[in-house]
Amino acid sequence: MGSLTKLQKSFLIGTLLGDGYIRQIKGRRNAFLEINHSITQKEYVEWKYKLLKNLTKSGPKARRGKGSRVAYRFFTKQHSEFTKMMNLFYKDRKKCIPDLVLDPISLAVWFMDDGSKCGQSNIYLNTQQFSIDDQYKLLNMLNTIGLKATLNKDKKYYRIRFASSSIPKLFGIIEKHIIPSMKYKLGYDPVETTRRSPPKFFAKQKI
Repeated sequence: MGSLTKLQKSFLIGTLLGDGYIRQIKGRRNAFLEINHSITQKEYVEWKYKLLKNLTKSGPKARRGKGSRVAYRFFTKQHSEFTKMMNLFYKDRKKCIPDLVLDPISLAVWFMDDGSKCGQSNIYLNTQQFSIDDQYKLLNMLNTIGLKATLNKDKKYYRIRFASSSIPKLFGIIEKHIIPSMKYKLGYDPVETTRRSPPKFFAKQKI
């Protein structure tokens, strides 16, 4: 299969910050990546598959889960690069945050996986799966690229909320990398190309 491309490596970082999952079967030499989303995000899963197609044996398949949920997922082949990333991102089988430098692709994939918009001006990254210490590491990584954010308590867990002043810059970095079906996370109507009800601070700054 050869080495991963730069694009694939950036994607891998972004999806491991989000919903991607790496695991290794006992007795096997290397780890593999699992991509698993709801069937409602079929287009997004197929975009991920095309990006990693040379690392897979077969395409995404639907699978019924508990209750009415239907998942859409695929697995990659085993690869030494996945083993390296597993050793970075997992400790005692639990996801953790290594020292990273985010680029536009990894940030965009992370946002498509875990980003959400609430109301007119609140943009979040749903990082509740990570420890508080790891979330502070994430805040520092965002601050390194000029994005200010804080931790926001969501019931009993915390997640990342972007400062209003940083949202135009965030969107400026990731917007061209967001696929059409995920544009709604930026405030776009899913069947249109214009953003709905933009917050007032968007009107004053170019994105």
